[in-house]
Amino acid sequence: MKLLIFCDPGIDDALALIYALLHPEIEVLGLVCSYGNVDKKTAANNASHILSLAGRLEIPLFNGAEMPVSGEVATYYPEIHGEDGIGPIKIPDGSYNFRLRNLGEVFQLINKNKDLVIVDLGRSTTLAACFLLNKEVMGMVKELHIMGGAFMVPGNVTPVAEANFYGDPTSVNLLLYYGKKVFLTPLNVTQKAIITPDFAESLWYYSRNKFREMYIPIIRYYADAYARLVPGMEGAPFHDLLTVYSVVHPKRVQYLAKKVNVVVEGKTRGKSYADFRHIEMEEGSKHHIALGFDYEHFLKEVFQVLIRPL
Repeated sequence: MKLLIFCDPGIDDALALIYALLHPEIEVLGLVCSYGNVDKKTAANNASHILSLAGRLEIPLFNGAEMPVSGEVATYYPEIHGEDGIGPIKIPDGSYNFRLRNLGEVFQLINKNKDLVIVDLGRSTTLAACFLLNKEVMGMVKELHIMGGAFMVPGNVTPVAEANFYGDPTSVNLLLYYGKKVFLTPLNVTQKAIITPDFAESLWYYSRNKFREMYIPIIRYYADAYARLVPGMEGAPFHDLLTVYSVVHPKRVQYLAKKVNVVVEGKTRGKSYADFRHIEMEEGSKHHIALGFDYEHFLKEVFQVLIRPL
């Protein structure tokens, strides 16, 4: 499976990228780095660090957005992801002599790999810009898998809105309108994708790859942050990791086809909504909302992949 990943690492992005790079059925064709959990430059530096540990610096990095389409100053969350995005791990600025390729080169990649799938783990600004720049080529993309939204559960940045959808709701609506087939992995499922510090210690013990030393510090940092946010929670929800997992294991996820919209302005900005008055699939809907997943399989699969040798 060929993936083009839009990301903003971010602890949960980092583990999702590691999972994708180690997974035997996934071929990562490129990473598009944007603002979100951290600023764009830091996101690219973090992505380069992960690629370096994997020995995969040939994977191209593409230049993403610095801000939402509204022009607002982006809000970052160092109390959750750390000052540099991946918990306590410090990567000196300029450690990697990477080149951020022009975003337009993404279209060449899609033209050469018409069966690729796009995974959007952060704010949707850059992916929406791709549709604005070349709708015809983006129409060739088989599926969009978007981490975002919250259905029938509270949000995580406002009472009703999840962070990615709140960050740029206009761009999300554009993707929902123009994407050929859109799969949403929202908070109602991602908040159940819990990884614990004990799990991290097992990863460290059994791993024989260069990511081994990252597992305990980043998972523990994330778990500590969530212990403050949600007292009593053991571990932390790895939203982006579940999103990449769902691409590889669609039969382990329960989806419901419903037309989705996102509120753009006002007190309910970023709220994702669909008509759940009837449980039937909406005929002709190209939007698929994840409502459940096989947690035990998720844990087993993630463990087996993350301990794989490079």
